[in-house]
Amino acid sequence: MDTSDPGIAFDAGGVCDYCNNFDATIKPHWDTGERGRLALNEMADAIRAAGNGHEFDCIIGLSGGLDSSYAAYIAKEVMGLRPLLFHVDAGWNTDQAVGNIEKLVDGLGLDLYTDVVNWESVKRMQVAFLRAGIPDQDLVQDAAFFSGLYKFARKHKIRHIITGSNFSTECCREPEEWGGYLGIDRRLFDDIWKKCGDGKPNDFPLVDILVYKLWYQKVLGMKVHHPLNLVPYIKKDAEDELARLFGWQRFQHKHHESRFTRFYEDYWLPRRFGYQKRRAHFSSLIMTGQMTRDQALERISRPEMDENFLKKEFEYVAHKLGLTVVELQQLFEMPRRTYRNYRNKRQLIDLGANAMRWLGLEKRYFR
Repeated sequence: MDTSDPGIAFDAGGVCDYCNNFDATIKPHWDTGERGRLALNEMADAIRAAGNGHEFDCIIGLSGGLDSSYAAYIAKEVMGLRPLLFHVDAGWNTDQAVGNIEKLVDGLGLDLYTDVVNWESVKRMQVAFLRAGIPDQDLVQDAAFFSGLYKFARKHKIRHIITGSNFSTECCREPEEWGGYLGIDRRLFDDIWKKCGDGKPNDFPLVDILVYKLWYQKVLGMKVHHPLNLVPYIKKDAEDELARLFGWQRFQHKHHESRFTRFYEDYWLPRRFGYQKRRAHFSSLIMTGQMTRDQALERISRPEMDENFLKKEFEYVAHKLGLTVVELQQLFEMPRRTYRNYRNKRQLIDLGANAMRWLGLEKRYFR
């Protein structure tokens, strides 16, 4: 991490606040040995008990990427659960992601439900966000994914959600300045649509963060579980294991299961705003002993994808969104803005995030 994160702070020894938070808050409470095994068994017992008499006892959002794929494997083969695999197709799946999902479904013998979001509504909202000029361009896909999952779980009364979110590969969270806005904010979406949309009614599916954090989880009793924090989870070992067992194919980098996210993180964000999410991704691996700092700096010194590939992806994204290459280039060159230029409830969300940290329910450093 560096000062492209405007809020970063270093102590007298040159150690940043992310590393200090990892040493003080995450590491002392993160146990993947005997204590983690016992906690995993307790988690599995509680989920199985709640699912007794139901077709499924939990649901897992599956993207085809490593974290969600390994979470599905742990849930079925280690925890002995009966999960429903749930995939939201927002129109940007890579062929590799689709192939990985199929291999896991067949190899684990699990059921898959695919929620295909109306492409026109996704496209219109993504174009509105591009016109808004903010770094947070992946909020649209994230909103579709999480809204679809929570709505389905509520409708079918599935109370337990397994997530691939973890400390091992995600203990350094991207700062919000880099497009890491905290959650699905309906007020922000509505204002961006009002100012940057196409003037027609907005039918994009949304479940606001306060709805799924308060109503769904606190009132209806939905619980989100993080089993990957309780088992040994080393990125390369997990990739090797999934490849050996199911023929699962590893990605060049995190989030490359989505063609838009790959373009956004490898081209749009670093070249338009100067933000490299790989800094946070690699920092997580450095802190957890899976990568050296020198390896990370060498990797980040060059683009993840070559220039010819990125040029073709720029053209592909433009055409898929119904724009010309010139129009997308004009959006790329427009004045930079942030979510602060639009109505939002960021302060309220921040209050909730801080409360989670005070209660010990969130260990990662949010900024």
